[in-house]
Amino acid sequence: MIKDVQANCEKKMKGTLDAFRHDLGTIRTGRATVSLLDGISVDYYGSATPLNQVAKLAVPDPTLITVQPFDPSISEAIEKAIRKADLGLNPANDGKTIRVPIPPLTEERRKQLAKKAAQNAETARTALRQLRRDANEEIKKLEKDHVVSQDDEKRGLEEIQKLTDRYVSLVDDQLKVKEKEILEI
Repeated sequence: MIKDVQANCEKKMKGTLDAFRHDLGTIRTGRATVSLLDGISVDYYGSATPLNQVAKLAVPDPTLITVQPFDPSISEAIEKAIRKADLGLNPANDGKTIRVPIPPLTEERRKQLAKKAAQNAETARTALRQLRRDANEEIKKLEKDHVVSQDDEKRGLEEIQKLTDRYVSLVDDQLKVKEKEILEI
């Protein structure tokens, strides 16, 4: 019973960590990556469609992303969507290909991005603590219903705490790597 609670909690914590890693991937570091454009939707014949479903994205060099629409008639809509995403990017459209140069980051912008990464980390840590709280309540309920002994409950709570500590330290490690990446010149 307690093992099921622990396994379920670990699965959810892994999902939280994966979501945090994805969020960090969308933070610009001065190097081009197609994940910068994740989350951008284009108005494609009346419906909001993810950019990567209407165009081929590529990174020909570290300071440029190219976007080649499958349907050239929507290149203006793609250009508008990239500008509207407020990523500080200025796309150039030649009709067939949209070039998105990645400008170098200013010191002020680097600090803002590092702060955003820290906020994402705190959100992830809060989510992990909430998962710990939920798992602990499940274990306490099992003991209250006399499904497990008090000793098993105590061991279960300790295991959940160890699991939480491990995932929080993974979040902290990921944050340190990203901050170093952002703040390097």
